Amino acid sequence: MQVEVILLEKVGSRGNIGDIVRVKKGFANFLVRFHKARRATTKARAEFEQQKSELLAKAAQKHEQAQSLAQKLEGKLITLTQQAGLDGRLFGSVNNHVIALELVKIGFQDISKSDIRMPNGALKTTGEHELVVVLHADVLANIKVKIIGGDSA
Repeated sequence: MQVEVILLEKVGSRGNIGDIVRVKKGFANFLVRFHKARRATTKARAEFEQQKSELLAKAAQKHEQAQSLAQKLEGKLITLTQQAGLDGRLFGSVNNHVIALELVKIGFQDISKSDIRMPNGALKTTGEHELVVVLHADVLANIKVKIIGGDSA
């Protein structure tokens, strides 16, 4: 079953602020819960028209902040030491949670583990790996994670 919602911010490939889109009920519940959309009732449509300029200004401010953060983050190298075997495979793995904690340690408090994209899953080998951090629907930053094999004993 699909329902109509009014997007309160840009949502991936679904649409931009103010677009009325049809989505599955579960996704609509998710969007509403996280204040990314409202159910497209007659009352909500009227209220949205009154708040539209305010929402657009907030969205522009968030986009500028994300671009500023992306400039600082772009190309950052994070070095981690993990236990590894002689063949370079890690005893365990490095996931987005570990990387987010390292970013917080070096001063990027606004980045959470859900912002870090790991297309091949958790890192399981030593060496340098390139990852993407999604700071906004339109703003991405590339970082490098260098994993050094530590003592396995």
